[in-house]
Amino acid sequence: MPPAATPAPVSDRDGARGGPRPIRNPLLLAPAGAGLLTAAVFLLATALARSHPLGPYTRNVVDLGQQYLPYHAYWRSFLLGDTHGDAFLNWNSGFGANFLGDIGTYLSSPFSLLVVLFPVDRPELALYVITALKIAAAGAAMAALLIRLRPPVRPGPWPLAALLGAAYALSGWTFNHGASVPMWLDGLIAFPLLCLVAEWARNGRRPVLGPLVVAVAWIANFYTAYMATLGAALFLAVRLLTADPDGTPRRRLAALLRAAWTVGVGVGLAAPLVLVVFRGTKYADPTPETVFAPATWAELLGRLLPATANVATPALFIGTPALLLALTLPFHRAVAARVRIGWTALIVLVTLSLQWAPTHLLWHAGASPNGNPYRQTFVLCGLLLVAAWLSAAAGPPRPAALLGAAALLGAFALAARGSTDIDAWTYPAAGAALLLALAAALLALRATRAEPDRPAAVSRALPVAAAVLLLAAQAGETVVGGMRVEQQQRADVAWSPRIGPWQRAVAAEVARADAWPAYRTDPGPLPGGNEPLLLGGEGADAYSSLTTENTSRTLDSLGFGHYAKGRHPETLDNPVTDAIFSIGTRIRSEATAPVRQDAAPDGTATAATTPVPPLVTVHPAGNATVDPEESAFRNQELLLGSSVYTLPAVRRTGATLTARCPAGTEVWFWAPEYKGTAALAGAAPADFDGRPPAVRAAMRALGTVPPGGAVRVELATDRKITLPRQPVGCLDRARLAGAVERLTATGATRVTTTGHTLTAELPPGSTGVAVVAVPRATGWRCAAGAAEPVSARSHRGLLAVPLDGRATSVTCSFRPPGVRLGAAAGATALLALLGTALLARRARRRDRRPEDGSPEGRQEFTGRPHEARSSGRDADYAARRTGA
Repeated sequence: MPPAATPAPVSDRDGARGGPRPIRNPLLLAPAGAGLLTAAVFLLATALARSHPLGPYTRNVVDLGQQYLPYHAYWRSFLLGDTHGDAFLNWNSGFGANFLGDIGTYLSSPFSLLVVLFPVDRPELALYVITALKIAAAGAAMAALLIRLRPPVRPGPWPLAALLGAAYALSGWTFNHGASVPMWLDGLIAFPLLCLVAEWARNGRRPVLGPLVVAVAWIANFYTAYMATLGAALFLAVRLLTADPDGTPRRRLAALLRAAWTVGVGVGLAAPLVLVVFRGTKYADPTPETVFAPATWAELLGRLLPATANVATPALFIGTPALLLALTLPFHRAVAARVRIGWTALIVLVTLSLQWAPTHLLWHAGASPNGNPYRQTFVLCGLLLVAAWLSAAAGPPRPAALLGAAALLGAFALAARGSTDIDAWTYPAAGAALLLALAAALLALRATRAEPDRPAAVSRALPVAAAVLLLAAQAGETVVGGMRVEQQQRADVAWSPRIGPWQRAVAAEVARADAWPAYRTDPGPLPGGNEPLLLGGEGADAYSSLTTENTSRTLDSLGFGHYAKGRHPETLDNPVTDAIFSIGTRIRSEATAPVRQDAAPDGTATAATTPVPPLVTVHPAGNATVDPEESAFRNQELLLGSSVYTLPAVRRTGATLTARCPAGTEVWFWAPEYKGTAALAGAAPADFDGRPPAVRAAMRALGTVPPGGAVRVELATDRKITLPRQPVGCLDRARLAGAVERLTATGATRVTTTGHTLTAELPPGSTGVAVVAVPRATGWRCAAGAAEPVSARSHRGLLAVPLDGRATSVTCSFRPPGVRLGAAAGATALLALLGTALLARRARRRDRRPEDGSPEGRQEFTGRPHEARSSGRDADYAARRTGA
């Protein structure tokens, strides 16, 4: 594309006679154009995929529906003051969970605050808009970076910067990962912004704004911000070697030290949140160790092409036109050799780092992730687009460079033909985009040639035609690729239905029945997860990366099921555990029609209330442990303090279990690793979905013991049957009612909660141990009466406070681990930032003060016109401000 004309300074936008002139500052036009183009293409891809809210099909694939949507719904309620808990504690999930850690993991992006602008029943629309705005912001940020990397002799056109910025924001990584994990999109925004911070550090500018940008990036999502910081460090290293060819080692070292100081202060400012998340991961339920298995090179090269989707391979698609421009860099002789060599080497090395286990661990902060092993790919996409800009901004590539790039691209496409990720749309879309991109490049090249006999109209039309062809190629291919990725995800991965009348009916029942903290109200299971966050109430269901190991193990030992290798405990509809955890109202609901991807489900909901003990009960002192591998029925009895099950000897013959229990008792079947159905003779079969270690099946009721007392359970499965030592228990409801009456009589007479604190009043003379129906976690401190709070004890996995007969109340309060250390680190970083600001201000004053104290210096300090500033740095800054 031909070079853009040098724009007038921003201060000269208003003419002397005619009013405001059009804004021609490329520093503004490039990011604005990129943001608008990105949003338009993303919305069009959604519409063509017929995804909600621009179509009937659900977007709630995998964790988008199970985690991020419920968390944003709860975030809206929290911001508007409609939750029981506060920023420290969430009373809704997992019987009480660390909420500050979840804020730092899922909700700390500034964009998440926009959820309050949407109706309470439209969280899907809110999350989609937030996602689209994040993606648009990433495009704008990359364009803002690119336009500031223009060669000073031949500045590149801002429309190209906008197009490449949009290509970065709409990469394959965005459609395959970022759009369904919206908090990672903050890293997509952070990478170009941190590269800008690196540029400021290189030039000794913005000493205060730089750390603030780093802080916001790490607060928004520290996980991908860490990857973006590594990428920005590589960017800075290459810029120091290529943009400052005459720089001395001392100057380069000074730039590196400024960058390190900027990052250190910025991360310190983010420490109050980051350290809470870091400490939370220490106590989280550990996932099985993952061994990194790199993708084949055919699969890696295939992901450069459109319409490919696979979470196990690196999503490197940036658009065939953008990739073509990036591949011209090694062959483009108008670009300085040091730039071509430096950036080509960096991209090759970063690509290799994706495939090597040690650097894989470095990119992922020392822990190979469970699923999505190429989460850092957005950094490589960004570096490819920087290379594309550095090549194209120096002028249209010559035919030899285009031929070399096209040959490389063809070789990549040929090598990828065996990849299983290739879609039917892949090669047609890539081929069409390549032809249009080559035509655009040739038109742009001709437009730069001087032809005296060329009509003026043709001279004006050539660059316009080139721009239109390039835009059509890049945007059209991206729309097709984005559409196909969304369609493939719906077909290949787990999904949750859209929010509709079914969920709203449950939410209405919860709101009507909720009596917290007198007792809990469990919304029950629905497709998806995290129902207490989405619909209200207080239950076991909690899907978080920070679900504590104690919570998971305690609930497992009581017969609860889980997903996500233990980090997603699910609710258990069992009257004994309802009594243990004071679940007085349980919502039972069902869909009235099959749940489909292309419709919001309808359903009915009813609330059932039963007497349960209070949240705080009193038990005799004694053995306070449970064995997760022991009988879940026996563990329930130990926490309840009463024997309520008959635990018969079970005989197995093939796929049939036989036992004897008292007539009229309820038969419960517990087989956490079993996948199949179990049916009591004469009753409907119950489904079990045990798939260790990822999924643990919850215990379920099978029916009532017949008059003769014979229990016969038929199992149906196509897998090996693995059962615990005690798979069958027969519940006596009368004995359970007696246990509930005893616990109620000796338990708390009144329970109050305020944010992250629970207080219970006890009958006088209570002795033994007060058990709070909350899983014990590091951060809980409790006290009996007026005693000093101490770290909470555990009674079979729940909070416990010893009683000596004198205290008539107990109080427990939660403070997330890492809060104090994070606050201290944040305060230290703030002092460092203030010191930096003072030093920078003093340096500016010193630079503006002339050595002889002449009045011209005072004029300069007051901002009046002057000609005293003539240093190379200030001249370069002025040139950048005017677009030169």
